[in-house]
Amino acid sequence: MNTITVNASMRYDIHIGPGLLGSLGQAVRQLGNAQKICLVSESTVFPRYGQAALDSLKDTGFSVDAFVFPAGEESKNGAVFLELLNFLAEKRLTRSDRIVALGGGVVGDLAGFAAASYLRGISFIQVPTTLLAAVDSSVGGKTAIDLPAGKNLAGAFHQPSLVLCDTDTLDSLPGDIFLDGSAEVIKYGVLYDEALFSHLEERGVAFHREAVITRCVELKRDVVALDEFDTGARMKLNLGHTVAHGIEAKSNFTISHGRAVAMGMAIITRAAVQMGLCDKGAAERIIHVLNQFGLPVSTDFSADDLYTYTLSDKKRSGGTVKLIVPREIGRCDIEPVGVEELKDWIRAGL
Repeated sequence: MNTITVNASMRYDIHIGPGLLGSLGQAVRQLGNAQKICLVSESTVFPRYGQAALDSLKDTGFSVDAFVFPAGEESKNGAVFLELLNFLAEKRLTRSDRIVALGGGVVGDLAGFAAASYLRGISFIQVPTTLLAAVDSSVGGKTAIDLPAGKNLAGAFHQPSLVLCDTDTLDSLPGDIFLDGSAEVIKYGVLYDEALFSHLEERGVAFHREAVITRCVELKRDVVALDEFDTGARMKLNLGHTVAHGIEAKSNFTISHGRAVAMGMAIITRAAVQMGLCDKGAAERIIHVLNQFGLPVSTDFSADDLYTYTLSDKKRSGGTVKLIVPREIGRCDIEPVGVEELKDWIRAGL
């Protein structure tokens, strides 16, 4: 097991390794004297791992209630969010009690935002069961729900008290879900670590899971320590995401986040080459690795379509959108782009 400590507005540990789900109750008990736990999960994860989580928590003396919602991004909405808040109130959780988020990014985002909002903030624990959640969304305290106008437009920064990443849960992931997470893994290599990127080039989907997850989490830990509230350096973690969120919204979320991020990275990388900002050889390596993992590198949506949806992006400030632009493997820059120029960038990358 590897343990990484995050020093943000609160200090917490991230445990990464096989067979950790059975120790969930003990790990939560070490955080303090909570009596009640709300286990939040979704309809595909709970039947597989819910009972093990419940047993571990109950065996450690917790009173546990489970809130299980239909799987899918479409559940990360205001109605389900309010349903969860009402559930917490009905079960009479107090400020000393805790929420445990068991699942992927949708579960973590929804449960974390509820934890940030209920009683003006209670503790929560992330138990990621997807690669994407393990390397990205479970770490750093971003929580949110989607609005009709766009993705993750209502939310809060609320750090977890603990992240418990049982790598055995990744064995049951469908191949397409694993590849979604792989897009985020590739992102970390492009952003910060040429050695990580080279390992992915060499091993493809057979990369060393525990080591790669640990390295991605270390990189995110360092960024969160520098910029917890996403006003500077942390913006780089949005590589590919501005266009990706437009792709997701335009598809009515039928295109998954990971695949949209892969498309977004490819589009921005090709545009950066056209703008004279990215080394052509680096761009070819990025596109090659995405292809190697079976991830899409293009979209049928038009520049006009994507432009319309990207105007709701959270990284827009007045008349400027901050794009994350690859320069070379392991180095990306924040590039302020005027809203009127954004369509030209998208068009150049399509």
